[in-house]
Amino acid sequence: MGDALSADAPPAPAADTSARIEIMELTKRFLTPTGEPFTAIKDVSLTVEAGQFCAIVGPTGCGKSTTLGQVSGLDKPSAGAVLVGGQTVEGITSGVSYMFQADSLFPWKTVLANVMVGPVLTGTPKRQAISLARDWLRRVGLNGFEDRYPHQLSGGMRKRVAMAAALINNPRILLMDEPFGALDVQTKAIMQTELLQLWEQLRPSVLFITHDLDEAVALSDRVAVMTSSPGSIKDVFDIDLPRPRGNVQDLRHEPRFIELQSQIWESLRDEVTRAYTRTAVAA
Repeated sequence: MGDALSADAPPAPAADTSARIEIMELTKRFLTPTGEPFTAIKDVSLTVEAGQFCAIVGPTGCGKSTTLGQVSGLDKPSAGAVLVGGQTVEGITSGVSYMFQADSLFPWKTVLANVMVGPVLTGTPKRQAISLARDWLRRVGLNGFEDRYPHQLSGGMRKRVAMAAALINNPRILLMDEPFGALDVQTKAIMQTELLQLWEQLRPSVLFITHDLDEAVALSDRVAVMTSSPGSIKDVFDIDLPRPRGNVQDLRHEPRFIELQSQIWESLRDEVTRAYTRTAVAA
């Protein structure tokens, strides 16, 4: 990757106090196609301090993505509230970038044009937007790929473009919904390390959804475990591994990492088993 991630990089900026996330007794209900009510999440309460990296783990279908939708303001709660910087979220939350598992790049736009979308939409002059986009492509190791199209890139390279597009606006909050779930093991490890290095530079508050418990421990300051549906917060674990953490592959062999992973799995295992049993019975 580029020079911005070298050992001589400047110290991380102070966390933006307006980026504190408070999820307070949040409940979300939907109507099924048959008109029956369905509770996706119930009484979810979680605080993410400004500049903190928090992962959420839980069984499939427990409402992790629904929770992110409430924080972003893309959806409204049935009960409870989300506060960002002490202000109740009542619409699209400003200063938020969202990174999804599926590629969210415009296939008809070049790599450079995809990364420029955010600055252009916020009124940045075109010449300045181009300069910013080139700088971020350099940071994620894609210098020289500006004129390529998404279909000409590998999966890992597309994720780098998506990260550049998410971070170019210097978001105060970064929401990530299994962003590396579709990658192979080796590429995922590289992307995790690169994400940590970029996060250290900007220090947005992060809510990171993953099914990969190792990933959650390696990246996060806190890991929240959600129950099976309807989802609520069962446990929250503080991850006391020192920062900066360097290569995430090396972390997995450290005794404290193994201890934390085992503790969280003890909490998560029952929820995964319960969700699997419910699905098997329904099938």
